[in-house]
Amino acid sequence: MNWKWRVRTALMFTVLTVLLAAIGWVVGYFVYNPFAGLIVMTVLAVIMIITSTVFSKSRALRSNRVRLVTEIEEPRLYGIVRKVSQMADIPMPEVGITNDYMPNAFATGRGPKDAAVVATRGLLNMLNDDELEGVIAHEISHVKNRDIFVMSVAAAVSAIIAYMARISLYSTMFARDDRNNPAMILVAVVGYITLPFAALLVQLGISRNREFLADESAAKLTKKPEALANALMKIEQGCSSPKNDYNNPAYSSVWISNPEGRKKSLTRTLFSTHPDTKDRVDRLADMAAEYGRLVNRSNYGF
Repeated sequence: MNWKWRVRTALMFTVLTVLLAAIGWVVGYFVYNPFAGLIVMTVLAVIMIITSTVFSKSRALRSNRVRLVTEIEEPRLYGIVRKVSQMADIPMPEVGITNDYMPNAFATGRGPKDAAVVATRGLLNMLNDDELEGVIAHEISHVKNRDIFVMSVAAAVSAIIAYMARISLYSTMFARDDRNNPAMILVAVVGYITLPFAALLVQLGISRNREFLADESAAKLTKKPEALANALMKIEQGCSSPKNDYNNPAYSSVWISNPEGRKKSLTRTLFSTHPDTKDRVDRLADMAAEYGRLVNRSNYGF
């Protein structure tokens, strides 16, 4: 049930809030009012959240060289987006396409009334209609679940924590009164090292959590979990091709699958914005079994 992913997201945001409160107390200590630090960070976080959500759509489309299309130009893609958006009971989003070889897709926008769904030419060439519908349903689920806003909040809070951890360290080192003592310097140094790192891990955990949620929501929407599973395997295989020349790491997190393909290491797993494709396929295979269907993974090495 997708409620468990929502609960996990809420718990992760609770951790971010605790980290924010901790660093706020440290910063507030140096202005003799711990609440002042929290107020300043809250204001900065709100400004960053508003800025990132308002301009997220235009930046994502421009940075990935997306061309918005009409139904006449791309009848297959446009028709599937319209079908799935009607199934999800949300307004028809804008439809975009890129000419990348990489098979992939993403959604962007503040919410259902300001959304765009984008697919690459490689994706359209690689997937059949059921698989493409599953991918579009995943992206529409991101829109309906307001995941773009959720991730904007997580990123803004993480950035504020990292920035204020640096400020607290400098304030401790250059304080000219009794606050400049070894204990407080140690606290500031530990916070400078650990808090931004912890916030980043939580932010990445939220990102992976929302991908699982979108997979599950899409499977329930189309009632074809095996189609999305097949699509994810094909997408990862295509992204792993030497022909894939994707070189925009700043936006790698927005795509349905890691644009760099199947490159695994402990560091990449720890700092990945996407869950492992095998884990996603396994979960979708379990859902497919509930419908009496199977997912054939042998052709893709899963």
